[in-house]
Amino acid sequence: MRLRLALPKGSLQASTLRLFQNAGYNVSVSDRSYYPVFDDPEIEAMLIRAQEVSRYVEQRVLDAGITGSDWHADSGADLVTVAELVYSKQSYSPCRWVLAVPNDAPFQKPEDLAGKRVATELVNVTRSFFEKRAVSVEVQFSWGATEVKPPDLADAIVEITETGSSLRANRLREIATVLEVRNLFIANRDAWEDPWKRNKLENLALLLSGALSAADKVGLKMNVRRDRMDAVLKALTALRRPTVSPLSDPGWVALETIIDERTVRDIIPELKRAGAEGIVEYPLNKLVY
Repeated sequence: MRLRLALPKGSLQASTLRLFQNAGYNVSVSDRSYYPVFDDPEIEAMLIRAQEVSRYVEQRVLDAGITGSDWHADSGADLVTVAELVYSKQSYSPCRWVLAVPNDAPFQKPEDLAGKRVATELVNVTRSFFEKRAVSVEVQFSWGATEVKPPDLADAIVEITETGSSLRANRLREIATVLEVRNLFIANRDAWEDPWKRNKLENLALLLSGALSAADKVGLKMNVRRDRMDAVLKALTALRRPTVSPLSDPGWVALETIIDERTVRDIIPELKRAGAEGIVEYPLNKLVY
């Protein structure tokens, strides 16, 4: 038996494949192939556009897949969310769909766009956004290059952004967040109700979530004299309580913990001054709570 997966082709492809690799799977794909090869013979995968993942999973062409919560919401597909995975093409932070207008436009809030034209690829979500506010706008589907459309082809746009740099480069400013995007690991109900596939899906979700939890974190271990342990613990920011292990010398203990990578350069000198010795920093692939 095999689990058939849909993985997003395009901007999320590289980060998704990297996530699977951090989760423990060796995945290879050639430049011209749409079929990634896993070192797990029980997984069969296909690369398709994120906009289409929900449709093909709902139609049972594929068992499960990864897509953005934006495209899933826009599709209206009835699927099981196995896990929420927060990452984007450049970072481990969520992207946002924002309502943006030209810098010199008079619009300051969504209500100011009543009767105006809004261009976007995310048509259904955008319509729902304005309907909830009782604001009547003309939502136009955009095939791409959406940032160039205001002010001549549209009065405003709803576009996805990670850093905001593309909007600024096109002299646009945000006036509202329409949707914050998280990637979803989704499955159809037939796959979810199959015991073998459900077990496989839950195992995958655990490992993928563990890989994301380990992102930007490192492990630290060190040796400490018992009479200096309180000072070292005071300097140490632990994910949980640090692990304390006795050494062969009864006057010493080993401490081990996990911290944010960005704090390492500040905390290691403090630990050394507090009395820690033999400090070792090591990378993490997975962190399962």
